[in-house]
Amino acid sequence: MTPQCVYRGVVIGAGSVARTAHLPALNTASLRQRVELAGAVDPRPGIEPLGATRMIRSLAELSTLGPIDFVDICTPPSSHVDLAHWAIEQGYHVLCEKPVAVTADEAGRLAAAARHAGRVVFPCHQYRFNPAWQKARSWLEAGRIGRWHLAEFRVYRPEPDPGANSAGSPWRGQVAQSRGGVLLDHGCHLLYLILDIAGPPQSIHAWTGRLRHRALDVEDTAQLLLEYPDRLVTMFLTWAGAGRETSIRFFGEGGVVEWVGGSLRVASGSREERVDMTTQLLKTSYPVWFTQLFERFIAALDEGSSDPALADITAVASMLERAYDAAGTLQMPERMLST
Repeated sequence: MTPQCVYRGVVIGAGSVARTAHLPALNTASLRQRVELAGAVDPRPGIEPLGATRMIRSLAELSTLGPIDFVDICTPPSSHVDLAHWAIEQGYHVLCEKPVAVTADEAGRLAAAARHAGRVVFPCHQYRFNPAWQKARSWLEAGRIGRWHLAEFRVYRPEPDPGANSAGSPWRGQVAQSRGGVLLDHGCHLLYLILDIAGPPQSIHAWTGRLRHRALDVEDTAQLLLEYPDRLVTMFLTWAGAGRETSIRFFGEGGVVEWVGGSLRVASGSREERVDMTTQLLKTSYPVWFTQLFERFIAALDEGSSDPALADITAVASMLERAYDAAGTLQMPERMLST
C-alpha cells in the first residue's frame, strides 16, 4: 500500500472561526495523520497565539515556515478572492471560508486560475455535514413525504455574530470587510443546501433592508423567493429577531419534514417519526462538521482535482449575485490584500 502523504498547511486569520472550528478539527486524530499545521498568519497587534501554533505577522514571512502545501483562509469575505488568487500564484492549494466569491465572474476567474495552475480550491460549506440537515435530507431522498413542492427556511438572530471581537463592532456589519449582511453570512449556507437538492431556480425575487441595526452598512434582514417550475422555496433571515431560532420545513404530497430548533420530525399520514438533535447542534459540535469537511478537502488533494468544488463555489456565487441583484443591493467594495 502506498503511504499517504502529509500535507503542510498555514491558517490565514486567527479569529473566532479559526479558533473554535478549524483548529479543533485539524487537531482531531484522523486529520493529524494527514495534516501538519505549520503556522498561522495574522497581522493584528495583540492577537493571541492560535494554540501552540507558530504565529507570524505577514504573508512575506511564510518562507520561514518551510515548505507549504495549502493555506486555510479564515479572514473576512472581502479578502477571500484576492488571497485565493495570491495563494494559487504561490503554488499553494486553498481551503477558504465562505463565501469564496460573491459573483459569477469572480468565481469563474478563480476557477480558471486554479485549473491553469493545477491547484485545488475548496470552500468551507460545512453545513452539509450538519447531522440535522443530513437526517432531513435522507427523509426527503427516501421519499418519506413524496415529491416536495414547498420549502420554508427561517433564521432569526438578535444581532450579527460578533466573532472574536465581542466588545467592538462586528466585522459582519461592515461592508468593507463582509461584502454583505445576513443574506451573505448565513444565507450562503442555505443556498448551497438548496442547490444540493433542487439545483438553481429559474428566478429569484429578493428584498433586503435594515430593520433594527441602523448603524450597520449591510442588511440585517433578507427575504428570498426561489421559483422552480414545480416548486417554491422561501427564505427569511434576520439579525433583528428577539433571540436565536431556526426552522426548516418541506411540504410534500404525502406529508411534511420539519426541523425546528433541535427537533426533527417527519409526518406522513398516520406515521410520524421524531429525532432530537439538540446535542449535535450545539456550537461545541461544530468541529465535527469541519472534520468531515476537511477530510473531503484532503481527498481532493489526494486526487489532484477540485472541479466539483470549483463548480460549488461558482453555483453559490451566482446565487448570491442573483439574489442581491434582485434586491437591488449588490455592493462591490474595493478589496485589498492587506494580510
